[in-house]
Amino acid sequence: MTHAQHNRVFGKRSQEHILILASGDKVRHVTIKPWMAALGFCFSCVFVIGYLLATSYLVLRDDLIGATMARQARMQHDYEDRIAALRAQVDRVTSRQLLDQQLVEDKVDKLMQQQMALTSRHGRFGSLLDRAENSGLTRKDETIPAQYLVPEAKDKRASLSAGARAIDKLLAGGDEPAEATPDNSTLAYVPAPETVGDRADRLFSKVTLSLKGVEEEQRARVEQLTVDAGDAASNIEKVLSRFKIALPEQATVNPDDGDAVGGPYVEPESGDNFNSSLAQLDTALTRLETVRSTAESLPFRNPAIGKEITSPFGNRRDPFLGRLALHSGVDFRFAAGEKIRPTAPGKVVNAGWTGGYGNMVEIDHGNGISTRYGHMSQILVRAGDTVGRSDVIGLAGSTGRSTGTHLHYEVRQNGRAVDPVYFLNAGLKLATYIK
Repeated sequence: MTHAQHNRVFGKRSQEHILILASGDKVRHVTIKPWMAALGFCFSCVFVIGYLLATSYLVLRDDLIGATMARQARMQHDYEDRIAALRAQVDRVTSRQLLDQQLVEDKVDKLMQQQMALTSRHGRFGSLLDRAENSGLTRKDETIPAQYLVPEAKDKRASLSAGARAIDKLLAGGDEPAEATPDNSTLAYVPAPETVGDRADRLFSKVTLSLKGVEEEQRARVEQLTVDAGDAASNIEKVLSRFKIALPEQATVNPDDGDAVGGPYVEPESGDNFNSSLAQLDTALTRLETVRSTAESLPFRNPAIGKEITSPFGNRRDPFLGRLALHSGVDFRFAAGEKIRPTAPGKVVNAGWTGGYGNMVEIDHGNGISTRYGHMSQILVRAGDTVGRSDVIGLAGSTGRSTGTHLHYEVRQNGRAVDPVYFLNAGLKLATYIK
């Protein structure tokens, strides 16, 4: 197939570009292919673009550097502002912590002072409470002991103040640290919901109120005990006055009497009313203890608990002579050999056979009052002995002018026989105050 035929079959073929290079006698030619033209064009475009970019950079470099420096300056300024805000926040937190610490220390000092005051009062107040309890002021709804009862007498009850209540205050709470730094979204100060100082102040306020409540209860207790002691002493004095019993000087001190005193009025050195209340209670208890001790030394108790009275005090028909005679005591039915105890402590002034009394023991109780116990089968004490209420002085019998086993109980005041029932009835009134 010829070249002409080939062109007719496959179409017209493009002509190739030939580059001829002549140097002297030498002639060279290079055929330029399409891909070589495309590659050259690409290199030319890259060169032009690079040139344009380099030119733009050189022209705009100063503006770019200035903008970058300005942005860095703004960032540095922002960071410095944030650091300053954080420092201010730290200073505020530190200052608040110092204030809270000072507040806590002040509160602790106050609580320590209150605790020391309560501790100093505890010993004296405790001893006064013990004395009040021993005096019967803290026992409530207590029945009258049997030694004060006479046959066919109704029980009586004492209605006195109750004991002091114990107060136990427990304070507890969790301490969670407050957030010290704000988040990155704000530089403003964000206060904590409740600081340690606020919580401490609240807790210390509760403790202070609790201590004040305890002090007020103690004060009320002291005042009530003072009133009770004064009332009890007055009641005992009324009973003793009926028997014309001389009271000790400590129980009859009158602020209007006594030695001559005087001077200008000056305010007391201490304004502690609680100590003054304790002093008043001490005085009232001393007065009560004095009159109570006097009452306990007198025969106000029953010598024959649960025993039947076979013959009362007063005029009666004499069992031996059959005519009217004075019975100077009270006869109680006893079984032979039963133990006999005195109705009050005292000193034995007579122990032996005494005429119609038979075997008789006489005890002196002071204040001109004595008791006699007659018709005993056996005497267990001697003259000069000091006996207490629980001591056995003899055994019941039927000696002397007696028709059967019994106890002849007699009370004498200044040598004159008085009805023992008067003392037994008085003992009912004193049962709540004396042992």
